[in-house]
Amino acid sequence: MNLSFLSIDVGTIIFTLCNLLILFWVFKHFLFGRVHKILDERQNDVSETYKKADDALEHAKSLETEYTGLMENAKEESAEMIKAASKKAQQRSDEIISEAKSEASAILAKADEDVEREKKRAQNELRGEISELAVLVAQKVVEKEINEADHDRFINDFIENVGDLK
Repeated sequence: MNLSFLSIDVGTIIFTLCNLLILFWVFKHFLFGRVHKILDERQNDVSETYKKADDALEHAKSLETEYTGLMENAKEESAEMIKAASKKAQQRSDEIISEAKSEASAILAKADEDVEREKKRAQNELRGEISELAVLVAQKVVEKEINEADHDRFINDFIENVGDLK
């Protein structure tokens, strides 16, 4: 059996090593520089993208904080505006009620004056009618001599006429 294909040839090993070193040097000289340059650029792009993402995240967090503060201020301002509007509405309500009470008092005072005036006018009319009745009674008394029955009849007529005046 011939095992010559398994034999170790030092020349082949050295030739293979020289080929390997030449290929390594060619790859290093022409390829590794460019590959490292591309890898560095990619690394810089990725780092820059991460940095931009971190900056955007920080900016978003600051905007969120600012928005939250603005919302709290807006809530406080709206609560104050509602409170002020309620206070103003209550003051206006009190003014309207006060004006209505003043007008009602004036109307009642005028009504009292009107009632008093009507009462005096009615009293004056009643006095005039009583005076007329008294004159009529006096005329009838003068015309005839009054007996007790006529006297009672005149008094009853007078009371009935006064009762009609009410």
